[in-house]
Amino acid sequence: MEETTFDCDLIHSIMKRIWTLRTLERENVATNDALESEVGAGSSKKNRTTSANASALKLTCELLRVFITEAVQRAVAIAEAEGDTQIEATHLESILPQLLLDF
Repeated sequence: MEETTFDCDLIHSIMKRIWTLRTLERENVATNDALESEVGAGSSKKNRTTSANASALKLTCELLRVFITEAVQRAVAIAEAEGDTQIEATHLESILPQLLLDF
């Protein structure tokens, strides 16, 4: 039985959005730096688009699935230990530091 995972198209869209925003930020910084510097003409950096192949995208989706599953399981354990029946933000906050170190 195969476990469900995140929609790869959704994750790819999110990644493309982040890459686009970072590219725009870099271009804005580069433009400002070029205006402030005397050299300003030309750059050794190439403007390349960032992309991810299908295997990398599938692996990213699986990593996100495992990360979220582990976070929920750890938060459930904390909630049960405190006698709560629902996970709250405080439970996630308490498990987050160790979870990030483990991943």
